[in-house]
Amino acid sequence: MSDQQISNNSGGLLLRLQPGDREHLGDALRRLMAHGSILGLEPAQTDLYHWSYQNRPWLDEMAALLDLKLHWEHADRTVQAVPQSSAFLLKLKLDATLVLLTLWYEFDTAIRDRGETPPVRLTAQQLNDSLAAKFEPLKKFQPSPTRLREILSLAQRKNLLRFTPNDAPERSIIEVLPTLKRIIPFQNIEEWNKNAERYLTAAKETAESATPAIDDEGDKDE
Repeated sequence: MSDQQISNNSGGLLLRLQPGDREHLGDALRRLMAHGSILGLEPAQTDLYHWSYQNRPWLDEMAALLDLKLHWEHADRTVQAVPQSSAFLLKLKLDATLVLLTLWYEFDTAIRDRGETPPVRLTAQQLNDSLAAKFEPLKKFQPSPTRLREILSLAQRKNLLRFTPNDAPERSIIEVLPTLKRIIPFQNIEEWNKNAERYLTAAKETAESATPAIDDEGDKDE
């Protein structure tokens, strides 16, 4: 490329945007990278969501450069970034993976079987009971109250749920958001069951062989 060509391109594409648009675009990308989504029903994010929705082509194109696919749900005022490669996936410990799998199940059954509308609300005690029932052979991996709070706080930072702690940990409130269903994209409960069975089978094989560790390769927040 010649010096003249470099000079002609030195303005850059982003510099052609109005200052306000550049600022909003940067804010939107930073929030998507840090939290995974923009929740327009949250008062602090309403203006940013509406700007993003009005300028979808810009945001879609910039996200694609980062290997992120944006999912737009205007009815819920939500735009969510879903990684298309492993670069932005988080590797979770087994206990965190089991918690998210259980929350996925609780969300799915509440919406599909009981006709509830998001967010799906449950207490930490209800989550623990469901976790113990579904993954009884993995009981030793059930998180302590302190560890559970860490897991739920991480999920809240990633806009997968809202978490309201309580002085009595078992009474803490969890509100599961639809974003969890996209970051753990099972098509149906049968697919969930197959994935859960993988962990249960690994636990059984571990017990039989007296091997202390369970292979949790591939676990992710997504």
